[in-house]
Amino acid sequence: MLEHALIDIGAGVDWLKTEAGADVVVLLGNSGGGSLMAAYQSQSIGVTMQATPGLKIPRALRELKTADFYVSLCAHGGRPEVLTAWFDPAVADESDPFSVIPDLDMYNPEHSPPYSPDFIARYRVAQVERNHRITRWCHDELSRIESLGMNDRAFNVYRTWADPRLMDGSIDPSQRKVGLCYAGDPKTANYSPRGIGLTNTLRTWLSMWSLTESWCQADMHLPRITAPSLVIQSDGDTGVFPSDAKTIYEGLGASDKYLEMIPGDHYLQEPDGARDDVADMIGSWLSQRI
Repeated sequence: MLEHALIDIGAGVDWLKTEAGADVVVLLGNSGGGSLMAAYQSQSIGVTMQATPGLKIPRALRELKTADFYVSLCAHGGRPEVLTAWFDPAVADESDPFSVIPDLDMYNPEHSPPYSPDFIARYRVAQVERNHRITRWCHDELSRIESLGMNDRAFNVYRTWADPRLMDGSIDPSQRKVGLCYAGDPKTANYSPRGIGLTNTLRTWLSMWSLTESWCQADMHLPRITAPSLVIQSDGDTGVFPSDAKTIYEGLGASDKYLEMIPGDHYLQEPDGARDDVADMIGSWLSQRI
């Protein structure tokens, strides 16, 4: 649940300020942590988010301590946004991981890259509709099981390695290796039991992944972040792309904000010394402001 994740971050910030004696706290969110840290900073200013359906806003959420700096590192804007961008809209039946709608299948040779503008347009619309379809089912299923005296249930979301950018380097161009995702070959990964948001409960879907329900989205929090902010994005990332970093940078409410593109992959395993270089970059940026 997003509420619980923010309270967990708050426990760390509180310990740094009250126990460790830190004068300055920097929130650094890598990958999926970027949207969580952004949501934390936003809600520490004042709670605006709605509770996950069936729950109440915990008191601890209203007691979060605001951090002094925000750093986004190889991060996407929000969990619903990234999952939907990676969604395979060609899933014909959510209960069957191998069901396919050929006309929406980016791995169908008839739609080989570079993908046509018409295919991309239909594909993106269908990805959003898949997210909405799962959300509608979650609400319906919650109503059904609550009538049986149950509170929640688990389910899987398959086929989440199907962003056209994985196979078409002309879309959101960068220095990434085309035909590669974090789990290797995109098509193989797409049909494997591995992926972001794979296992949910009805409420965790609504809290973290739903486009219409989740508060873990960029536009809900970035404009509220006025602390000095640094956005760093590697140009060889195969899952987070230049447009993601630009969206985060432009969405931030801070007047003191910078966007840095750097060489390397998502995990900064390449090139040699990439992690040290990024640490030095962050250190230098902070030293100019502390």
